Formats: sequence, C-alpha cells, structure tokens
Amino acid sequence: MMNMPFDIPEIPNIIHYAIPFFVLTLLLEVVVTSKKNMASYTFKDAAASITMGLGNVLIGLFAKTLVLAALTYVYLNLRVFTLPFAWWTWLLVFFADDFCYYWFHRISHENRFFWASHVVHHSSKRYNLSTALRQTWSGSFMSFVFWLPMALLGFHPVMILAQMSISLLYQYWIHTELIKKMPAWFEAIFNTPSHHRVHHATNAQYLDRNHAGILIIWDKMFGTFEPENEKPIYGLVKNIDTYNPIKIAFIEWYLMFKDAFGSKTSMANRLRYFIKPPGWKHDGSGMVSSDLRQEWEKQNGKNN
Repeated sequence: MMNMPFDIPEIPNIIHYAIPFFVLTLLLEVVVTSKKNMASYTFKDAAASITMGLGNVLIGLFAKTLVLAALTYVYLNLRVFTLPFAWWTWLLVFFADDFCYYWFHRISHENRFFWASHVVHHSSKRYNLSTALRQTWSGSFMSFVFWLPMALLGFHPVMILAQMSISLLYQYWIHTELIKKMPAWFEAIFNTPSHHRVHHATNAQYLDRNHAGILIIWDKMFGTFEPENEKPIYGLVKNIDTYNPIKIAFIEWYLMFKDAFGSKTSMANRLRYFIKPPGWKHDGSGMVSSDLRQEWEKQNGKNN
C-alpha cells in the first residue's frame, strides 16, 4: 500500500444522502404546479426520469471504482504539485471543478460520441425537478477524463469527487419553471433556473448555450451565453418520443453507429460521425446546432 503525503478524510457520497430531499421537493413541485395549472408533469415522463436516475445511481456504484482508480493513478504517479486539504485548496477545487464541468458539458453537446450519453438528460419534453434526475447510464464510464487534469495538478481524488457531487447537487434546483428570476447579481454570476431553461430548450437561438455548472461566468467568457427571452420549447431537435428507459439510455448510441456504418462512405467519414456535432451528415444533408442558429439569425435579421 502506498503512503500518502497527508491523511485522507472520508467524505460520504452526498448525492445518496440527498435522495430524501429530492423526493420531498419533487412531490412539493408536483403539488404547486398542479395548483397553478402548469402542465409541468406527466406520470409516464416523470417515471421515466426517475427510473433513469435510479439506474444512474446503481451503475455509478461500479463506475465510481473506475473513476477513483483513474484519478488516483494520475494523482500518485503524474501530479505536478501536492495540494493540502486546506480552505484555500477547497476554494481552488471549486473553480477548477466548475471549469472542467463547463468544458465537459460543452463538448458533450459538440461531439456526438459524448452526446450519445448526455442526450439522455435532454430527452424529456418537460422541464421540472424530475428532469434533473434523468441521467445517463453510460456517461459515468468516460466523462471523468475531463477531470483528470485536476489530479495532474495535485488536487486529491477525494476532493475532486466531493466537489463533483456538490456541483450535481447544486444543479438539481435549477430544473424548475417555478422560479422565474433570481436577483440580478445572482443571475450575473451563478447558473439559475432561467439560464438552464435556455440550455434545455430547442429554440434555435438557445441551442448549445449556457453549459454552466454552478458559475455562469464561463459561458460569458467563452461566448456560449444566451439570456432567456422567448419561452423555451423543451426536448430535442428531433425527439425520440419514448418512455422506455432502455431506449432512452441507448438509442443515440444505436443511431450513431447506424449512421457511421450503415451507408457507403470513407473510413474518415465514419470516424467523423463520432467526433462531429450531432446532426452532421457526410453527404451534407444534415444540420448541426450552429447551422440552425445561423438560419434563425438570418430570418430574424440578427446577422452582423
């Protein structure tokens, strides 16, 4: 067993401890939206979302071993610095994790291989707290690569995993239509329900926007921020129209491989189906999010 440079505190999985909170707040939202006559919930949609969430938790028990092993290997063998468990390190890990999350989330929309797992979270045409629970069954086995640079810099794997859980917990409450706007100063810095409604919308001007985890500042810095103006229409550009959890979890993987190997084209084009954005076609017949957004800008006279 390898000696560590400092004692490692044991940090519980706060997502598991938060499950009762998820249940109570979800039920409360159901009651409130029903009284307001808001068509936020349907039984089949919410059941599908909850099933995806439970599956994610169960699969995560196995995936966490892989993730911890990868982070620990990089930390023990490749790290540049050794950062202590100090208050200022937790402050640094907060910003570093949020930065990594932004790029993971953005690339998950711009690269079809990562989109194949992330699409699960966007597959509901409803927007409510149950949507926050609609999580991938496959993404946990590969998304961790975006956090390896943190271990390389010297953040301990326990700190990284703890902050990743905190970020996911924060993002739960922003999946609601009940909160319209937070105070202006909060909207300027943090991810909010208003910002995240944009992210889940299929309106052309909203596509691939607001990838923030906790801080919206990254979207403003890297040109992917869009304020909520017109009413969002939720779901996918091409909805899958199913409540079957197996189909929700794997249909995009099937469609991606079908596009790559189901028609005659070059090996280079087959590879592009995995690395190009969703919607890309080798014969030019497809449209990606940037094409749809440019078309909307032309129609609305918003081109520079």
